[in-house]
Amino acid sequence: MSEPAKPRAPEGARGADAAPAPAGGPAGLVAREVQGTAIAKALAVVGPLVAAFLVAEEPALLNLSLLAMALLIPAMKLGLGPKAVTGHFLVVLAAFGMLFLVFPHKGLFVAATALAAFLAVAVTRHGARLRTLGNWTFIPAVYLACEIREAPSGAALAQAQAFLMSAPLALGLVLLVQALERRGGAPAPALFGPVRSGWIAPACATALAVLAAAALVEALDLDQGQWVIWSAASVVVGDLSETSQKLKLRAMGAVIGAPLGLALGLLLPESRIGYTLAVLAALLTLIAFSRYVVGFGARCFFIALAASLAGIGSGIAEERVENVILGGAFGLLAVILTEWGARRLARRAAA
Repeated sequence: MSEPAKPRAPEGARGADAAPAPAGGPAGLVAREVQGTAIAKALAVVGPLVAAFLVAEEPALLNLSLLAMALLIPAMKLGLGPKAVTGHFLVVLAAFGMLFLVFPHKGLFVAATALAAFLAVAVTRHGARLRTLGNWTFIPAVYLACEIREAPSGAALAQAQAFLMSAPLALGLVLLVQALERRGGAPAPALFGPVRSGWIAPACATALAVLAAAALVEALDLDQGQWVIWSAASVVVGDLSETSQKLKLRAMGAVIGAPLGLALGLLLPESRIGYTLAVLAALLTLIAFSRYVVGFGARCFFIALAASLAGIGSGIAEERVENVILGGAFGLLAVILTEWGARRLARRAAA
């Protein structure tokens, strides 16, 4: 299973439910790095779906697992209530449907993906922390549209129908976990952060990066093109310095994690159970670790391991590293161009 990748806070609920950790020793290190409460909630949501996939071998169930995580992470980080989670669910399905329908038309797909990236950042106009909500709308919409459309000829529409018909199950699991968590207590208020006045520059940079990345993916028919597209959006987290640091962390995670996962996979026999467990672990890395580089490196590891256990591991490590760095380079260039344009406009306004 391939993974989209995660934006400043997008790719995981970093520290969403961190508990005080011991000061030192192995136990202290694990407690600081691993988000146990968040993992337990994620297992309650995606565990049943992954177990059902193991029994039924229905691809839609793994797609539902990603959708469930995309709903759970902003719900946890932002304190969203049931109505907000349901609204988020409907927006994700609408974005997925739009991208799925225009996917065969390359120009329309490139434009629609760039528009979705712009809107994912534009929501920060109403609160800086809403970037998480925007990211986790963009990620599943792009990833699932690409993943399902790349199914064998004639199967894409059937897979899309199966996904849409079963999607309420993912929503129901997230709402159930929320209800159990809040039982006996008052709902926590939603926390969206301060209104962000300078949202237009990062929104334009993200859209520009995604436009260029999606255009290249379509022009060259790149495999797993969603990795390039998401990596382009993911690194645009602020100014040039912050963007460079994010690209460095992603490149480090991919360069270390993907080859290690492939190496371990080559030592193990192909196994459907092993593949399923590796996919589950990759999903949990979205929310499991305090530090981004650890989570992303672990995710690359388990994606490569899953591919190897499924018998499709040849070239997966190189492809993962190349796509992460290529997409990140588009993001970095977009920030450079956007900052340059903003400075020129400021000088003209001052003249």
